[in-house]
Amino acid sequence: MQVALSTSSVYPEKTPDAFKIAARLGYDGVEIMVYPDPVSQDADVLRRLSDYHELPIVSVHAPSLLLTQRVWGRDPWVKLIRAKDLAERVGARVVVVHPPFRWQREYARGFETGLAKMADETNVVFAVENMYPLHAGSTEVAGYAPHWDPTRLDVENVTLDLSHTAASGSDAMAMAVDLGSRLAHVHLADGTGNPAGPIPDEHLVPGRGGQPCASFLHRLNATGYSGAVVVEVKTNRAPTEADRLTDLVESLAFARKHLAVPA
Repeated sequence: MQVALSTSSVYPEKTPDAFKIAARLGYDGVEIMVYPDPVSQDADVLRRLSDYHELPIVSVHAPSLLLTQRVWGRDPWVKLIRAKDLAERVGARVVVVHPPFRWQREYARGFETGLAKMADETNVVFAVENMYPLHAGSTEVAGYAPHWDPTRLDVENVTLDLSHTAASGSDAMAMAVDLGSRLAHVHLADGTGNPAGPIPDEHLVPGRGGQPCASFLHRLNATGYSGAVVVEVKTNRAPTEADRLTDLVESLAFARKHLAVPA
C-alpha cells in the first residue's frame, strides 16, 4: 500500500520542495494540492518532477479550498474538469474534491448527478472528501451542501480524512464501515476533536491527537484496501526545518508501522 505525501504538508514551501522532501524521506508518492503555485497546475513540470525524483503522482486535490477560490476561475465544474485533465496527464488515479459550499447553490443542486456523469467519461476516480460543520461561537453553521458528510451523499467514491473526522466529531471507524467499498482514498492526520475550537481542522501528526489512527490503518490492511494513504499534516508552525522533517518522518513511520498490522 502506497504512503504518499501531500504537497500541502510542506506549505508554505512550493511543490518542487514537496517532491524533494518526499524522495529524501522515502515516501512512495505525492499528492498534488492545486494551489496558486503555478507548478502545482502545470502537468509538464509535474511529470518532470515525478520522473526526476522517481515518485508517482497518486492523486490531485482539486482547488476546493477558500484559499484556492480564484485558481482556474470561479466555476467549480471548470475546476473539476481541469483537475481531471491534470490527473490524466500526470497519471494520477484520484481527484480529491470537497462538497460544495452552501453558497454555491447551483453547483450543490447538480453536484451528485454531475459528478457521476463526469466519472463515466474518465478512468480517474472522483473521491469526495468528508468535511465538517463550521461554527460561529457555539452555533453550528451549515458550511457545505448537500452535506459535509459524504456518507449522506449519493457519490461512488469517498476520501476519508481523519483530521476532518476529529473536527466534525465523527466516528472514523464507523464511517469507514459505512463506506465499505466506496472508501477510495485516505488522508492521514490527527486532531483533538474540538469542533468549536479556534483551529478545528488541525492536521496533526498521526498519534498526537484523539483519532483512532492506528486502528484505522490496521483495518485498511485487514480489509484489503487498495488505495493510497496520503500524509496530510500541517508543518507550517514547525519552529525549524529540522522540526518539519521530523514531523514528516514520524508520520511516514507511523503509517508504515500500522499498515503492517492486521486488525
